[in-house]
Amino acid sequence: MNSMLAPRGQVGITPRPSTLADESYMDYVQSFRKMVIQDMFPRVAEAGEAAYAEWKEANGPDDDSIEGIHAAFRQLPIAQSWQRFVRTQQEMMWRRSRASLLNVADAYLEEIEADDAAGPSTIDSDPDFVTPGWARQEIHLQPGGYTDDPLGGVVFHVGTRAFYEGMNDHEELHTELAELLTVPEDGQVRRILDVGCSIGQASLPLQRRFPDAEVHGLDVAMPMLKYARKLANDADLPIKFRQALAQDTGYDDESFDSVMSYLLFHETPENTFEGIVAEMHRILRPGGTFCIFEFPNSHGQSLPAAQRFLIDYDSKNNCEPFSLDFVAYDFMGLLERSGFSVSTGPTTMNPFLQSIVATKAG
Repeated sequence: MNSMLAPRGQVGITPRPSTLADESYMDYVQSFRKMVIQDMFPRVAEAGEAAYAEWKEANGPDDDSIEGIHAAFRQLPIAQSWQRFVRTQQEMMWRRSRASLLNVADAYLEEIEADDAAGPSTIDSDPDFVTPGWARQEIHLQPGGYTDDPLGGVVFHVGTRAFYEGMNDHEELHTELAELLTVPEDGQVRRILDVGCSIGQASLPLQRRFPDAEVHGLDVAMPMLKYARKLANDADLPIKFRQALAQDTGYDDESFDSVMSYLLFHETPENTFEGIVAEMHRILRPGGTFCIFEFPNSHGQSLPAAQRFLIDYDSKNNCEPFSLDFVAYDFMGLLERSGFSVSTGPTTMNPFLQSIVATKAG
């Protein structure tokens, strides 16, 4: 990236923090997070499942409430420590990312605004667009969230390098998703939508995989879209970004061959699910595919107690206010009621994700 946004160069394709001290600090946070998530939580899960089995023996085997799970897990010192560490590393990650980038904020803001007419990537937006209140949450504790901080795009990029524990320095995870996109049975892919595209981390590899297709990226957050446009322009990719709601995209009927969403639904309120799915069905052509990579969905089945403990804690203490509703929602049923045929999608390198392919009837 030949850019003022990376005055100290890059790690992979992510701009380095503005000072060596900040970079060293973020490397520590990344190691801390990896320890908490990869090394510590399996021990929490093992001890917690055993404690919960004992709790159920004492309190009744039919009690599957989250309160019972909390009662069992929270008596364990390792679970208590894990909860504190999860919150602490997230706060450290975002505070330092944003503080470091404030040192180059003027250059960053000047560059992304100058990039408006640079091309080949563009942003389409309605000047009267109003960001709904639910979208202004500080998701993952990122200061200002995705919508209200002009620095939000680059803060997100720098911070999520630690969030992904170094496994996505070259967008490996998002590139995999683009490569796993299930195309329509007839093989025709002329227009693709990355809905909830954020900073375009999947939009760019989609354009590289389908160089002759028209790739669109849609998101509610303008700071994310401006940074996405910058990344696309630096890569000379003609992606068409749009600020709009996923349930009201403004695209024509049957105008896309494929749509992909990555971690969209668990970050939207339950009362938007039907509208979003209906909108994706409307804009897909017959035979088109809606490829969904998302949180696990437990409607009609029981998730392990440790996974329920993790998701519940993440929702309440890591600012994921809508995830619990999604996890408990009959999402497969909604897709089918909306006119899609539903199948399990390809497996990803992230075992936590569920993968779904919803195909519109031909």
